[in-house]
Amino acid sequence: MTREEKAVVIEELVEKFSSNMNFYITDASGMSVAQTNSLRRLCFEKGIEYRVVKNTLIQKALQRMDADYTPFDEKVLKGFSGVMFSGEDANAPAKLIKEFRKKSGGQSPVLKGASIDTDLFIGEENLDMLSQLKSKAELIGEVITLLQSPAKNVVSGLKGAGGKLAGILKTLSEREN
Repeated sequence: MTREEKAVVIEELVEKFSSNMNFYITDASGMSVAQTNSLRRLCFEKGIEYRVVKNTLIQKALQRMDADYTPFDEKVLKGFSGVMFSGEDANAPAKLIKEFRKKSGGQSPVLKGASIDTDLFIGEENLDMLSQLKSKAELIGEVITLLQSPAKNVVSGLKGAGGKLAGILKTLSEREN
């Protein structure tokens, strides 16, 4: 790869990292061609972009970002690296990795590291936790449900107690007369 080609790849990565606040770096070494194709197909179906890139190019692109990604240098950017870009859905790549492993019966790809809104998660041990993160849409749905719940309780309480309240007021007015 020429210096110009490397510069183009680095620029593309900078653009991808800038527009995707959530990305995962995986190791898919040891997978067969068929397994790799299956992983790529699953990524495409789930709307996740998967790219295999040299570690030095990833490192150079991350150095140009505002956040500090230096912890990735020592533990994550070693060996074979594939980057998964997931847009706003932070848990999608983790769920995809778990789904792919279940289907294939293997332990690849291995999670090397992830950046979720510039928070860094290093190591395979974070996969379960990352897969349980709620997406933005799920969080908004929960907030709306929570906001609607008290209003529904007040309305149903007023409806149920409305008859009782009217009866109490009628009894009190009859007593006064």
